[in-house]
Amino acid sequence: MKFRFIMMALAGVVSLLMVAAPMAAKADEGSRGLFVNLTTDDTWAAAKAISFAHQKSLKNGHDTVIWMNVRAVYLADKKRPSHIHGLMAGNGTSIQDMLTAFMADGGTVLMCAACSKAAGLTKADYIDGVTMGSWPVVEGWLFREGMQTLAW
Repeated sequence: MKFRFIMMALAGVVSLLMVAAPMAAKADEGSRGLFVNLTTDDTWAAAKAISFAHQKSLKNGHDTVIWMNVRAVYLADKKRPSHIHGLMAGNGTSIQDMLTAFMADGGTVLMCAACSKAAGLTKADYIDGVTMGSWPVVEGWLFREGMQTLAW
């Protein structure tokens, strides 16, 4: 008798989970976002990170931010030429072009203020549209409910 009761209770819990899990996932869909941590000025890796953030996250309706820190701050410098490797190289698109298109579609590009200072760069050196990332700004993205992080 005890075994039957335990089995019935377990079946009830499993069926409840089968109903609740998809509902929780669906509720979470609207608030999900992607925080891309980009630390390199390697244009091959950066192009992949920016393309992924733009094409796979932002264009699928997710709030998306690219946090450019360490050497990545150099990539948004207006005076620094960049090239792209691989499949995107043929159309002549630069990293700055990719970042500009990402922001035009609603993406956010945050620059690390400390890294910018270490690199000798200011907001005036960057392409239009970037945001200097103070800790409150970064924290607001990074610790937001439903935010996922991906690093390059």
